[in-house]
Amino acid sequence: MPVIQELIRTESDGSISFGNYQLEAKAKLDNFESSGDLYKVKTFAEITKLERNGMFVYESVPGTAVENFTETDAGVEFTAEGDRDVQITVQLEDDAVYEVFVDGTAAGTMKTNMSGKLNFSVELSGGASAAVRIEKK
Repeated sequence: MPVIQELIRTESDGSISFGNYQLEAKAKLDNFESSGDLYKVKTFAEITKLERNGMFVYESVPGTAVENFTETDAGVEFTAEGDRDVQITVQLEDDAVYEVFVDGTAAGTMKTNMSGKLNFSVELSGGASAAVRIEKK
């Protein structure tokens, strides 16, 4: 999976792809419109962050490239690529329970905090990618 050279884009299925962990210097793109929402992405080797309509959506430390990011009432799905292990935070429903799957394997049941953030780790190295699925229980 190649990094997202344009920093963020809308895919043909309506999902979005964003991030470029290969950048040495911070890059950002603001006011990217997709499906009626405005997105802002900040990305480089150390962090990738996505906001929608001024609200937090996704963050990874270190940075990642994310493809086919989709959100529904049932959860979130995306593929993350990076050159080392990452800590990912996503915004979900406040105080709710979710099952996290990485490459089809259950990584555990987790509860969001009072602000709806869910934190988990994904093992990546050398540009490897992992499919992530988070389902509400």
